[in-house]
Amino acid sequence: MSNRLQERLGALSAARLKGMRRGIEKESLRALPDGKLALTPHPLALGSALTHPHITTDFSESQLELITGVHAGVESALEELTQVHQFTYRVLDQLGDERLWVSSMPCGLPTDETIPIGRYGSSNVGRAKSVYRMGLSHRYGRRMQTISGIHYNWSLPDVSSEQYFALIRNFRRHAFLLLYLFGASPALCSSFVAGRPHELQPLGDGSMFMPHGTSLRMGRLGYQSDAQASLAVSYNSLDGYGASLQDALTRPWPAYESIGIRNLGGDYNQLGTSLLQIENEFYGTIRPKRVINPGERPLHALRERGVEYVEVRLMDLDPFETVGINAQTMRFIDVFLLHCLLSDSPDDTPEEIADLARNQHLTAARGREPGLRLSRGGSEVTLTDWGIELVEECLPIAAALDAAQGGTLHTDAVNAARAALQNPDSLPSARVLAAVEQQHANSFIGFVRAQSEQTRAALLALPFSAEQQAAFERMTAESIQEQKRIEAADTMPFEIYREQYVSPARLGIARGRMAVAA
Repeated sequence: MSNRLQERLGALSAARLKGMRRGIEKESLRALPDGKLALTPHPLALGSALTHPHITTDFSESQLELITGVHAGVESALEELTQVHQFTYRVLDQLGDERLWVSSMPCGLPTDETIPIGRYGSSNVGRAKSVYRMGLSHRYGRRMQTISGIHYNWSLPDVSSEQYFALIRNFRRHAFLLLYLFGASPALCSSFVAGRPHELQPLGDGSMFMPHGTSLRMGRLGYQSDAQASLAVSYNSLDGYGASLQDALTRPWPAYESIGIRNLGGDYNQLGTSLLQIENEFYGTIRPKRVINPGERPLHALRERGVEYVEVRLMDLDPFETVGINAQTMRFIDVFLLHCLLSDSPDDTPEEIADLARNQHLTAARGREPGLRLSRGGSEVTLTDWGIELVEECLPIAAALDAAQGGTLHTDAVNAARAALQNPDSLPSARVLAAVEQQHANSFIGFVRAQSEQTRAALLALPFSAEQQAAFERMTAESIQEQKRIEAADTMPFEIYREQYVSPARLGIARGRMAVAA
């Protein structure tokens, strides 16, 4: 550990360390017992996907997103996430036999155009959310959008925008470690890659895999596009990041211009024809974030009030964990993010950005390959050597967190990471492949079906009080009323709303307000 890192760590008070906050957003497809996608609408008993604070949908009507509030403790965040799951499963159980698919890579998918897009009602904000998703389907195909993951939102008190961007640069440099340690998507259903070029190997009937893969979701089969590959977004400052995002949000893109905003029948194809329709279309492993005011563009909020927290976006669902993630993993992420914040963070360069993309793809596809080498500062280093260096530097940070909070749980999490670097067979990605091969006759779908059923049974068996049930039913009713209120208050024609929303003037600092939450 460098002296500067040691000094910065020493300057962090216990009170500030206790001020660390985190929250979780978890996406999961609704699936049928046979491992196929459920094509039913978002259940009304789960409330309005537009306005419910904890239960919404992501890209697809069949893709639930379960959201916690902001938590001071890892356990309380997991407890809330578990309760949201319990209520969701109880609703699904009453309606039939759907369950949540516990893998990041999707279940058996129908033809692309029959995957249902999320619906949010008749208000302008609700219609805009659906039109945005229609745009994603035209630009990238619907299959790609059914990939699910966990987003981990994290903040520490008194961190400036400049410091958050330094954290982000280091996170991008070292993200390979999280993909290696926690990637859990080394295999998939062959329906996902039907008609697409890929480097996967066959694994039994109807399944494909990479023998040393960790997270196919974060590799070349995941959120990739030629258009976005043309973006070299720099994270050296909020100004530079804002400028490159504004360019992507306003630059016409010929392939998207040819799709058009509306089809011949007058239905909307997309919100706009620029390289990005809105900010959330930009795919990254981590994002600077700010809570937006009603009626505000995310980029405007960042520029006007600075970064409030970061959103870590590369975590796979762990099919062996009831809610997709466990406390030890969350503690390691907390330590890792503190390491990214406290370490020296030189400016990124176009060359380094290209190297980082290559490192990400190599780790996703071949991370457990013995002797795999990554690019670092113009030379090559083995993934495990680099990973062990980082983990060693994390130990004093873990010790500081343990001193502030009591116990040894953060140190235990870092020691577990070190052990996993030395024993790749213990990693979630290796355990998934072992279970697929040894217990499910090389069937990815068979493995995830069994894990999904086990998870469903475990969550339905947990105690859930009448008070908890009533509280969630209240939220359902309130969210439906709130959607109706928004719809009743709308007076503006949708086309005027859309034009105003995508106007470049709304991305600056001192302009009017209007919201499309993605």
